[in-house]
Amino acid sequence: MSNSSSIIPEPLKVQSLVYDLKKRLDWGEPALTIIDIRDRDAFNTSHISGAVSLPMNELVNRALNNLELERDLYVYGSTDEQTADAAAQLRTAGYQNVAELRGGLGAWQANSFPLEKN
Repeated sequence: MSNSSSIIPEPLKVQSLVYDLKKRLDWGEPALTIIDIRDRDAFNTSHISGAVSLPMNELVNRALNNLELERDLYVYGSTDEQTADAAAQLRTAGYQNVAELRGGLGAWQANSFPLEKN
């Protein structure tokens, strides 16, 4: 059996880079959710393609109502500190697979990865 690890993305990391997420999306692994915790105005202006808007003040309640605890979550906010805070809240609520997307939207944009704008 050949080693296909170069094709299959690495497992979710607590501190993920935008490249990690992009590689996983390109691989076609749908069992993940990208969460944008910024306010709705910021989300509506521009966000990572496929991201869902769960603003910080609604984050845990809406996540618990819509996402199973085993799901892989990639979280980003306006700053890495805000992202870390949101990820900590999700972990406290029982989510086991939460990745903090380092650099958030800025890092995603800097690499010309796909965005959605309203």
